[in-house]
Amino acid sequence: MSGRVLELHVQPGAKRTEVAGMHGGRIKIRLAAPASEGRANEALVEFLADAFGVARRDVRILSGMRSRDKRVVIEGGARGELPWKMPSGSTR
Repeated sequence: MSGRVLELHVQPGAKRTEVAGMHGGRIKIRLAAPASEGRANEALVEFLADAFGVARRDVRILSGMRSRDKRVVIEGGARGELPWKMPSGSTR
């Protein structure tokens, strides 16, 4: 498998979609979409594709389809660095 693998903790049903820092060694992402009928997973793929400047087909959830903890791979022309700044003091 090529590409950048991200370890994420996802919080669906948030007020807005954003990166919220770190959570137990994983990048925490809040999603405005609810965790029903796969809507949060779809929103996550769209958010990451936009952030990394790749097509949605280049973002795949490797594990955690029904969990808050997910492994995601970004393929294609993903940039080397994370496309966002981590909020300061956000570890748990």
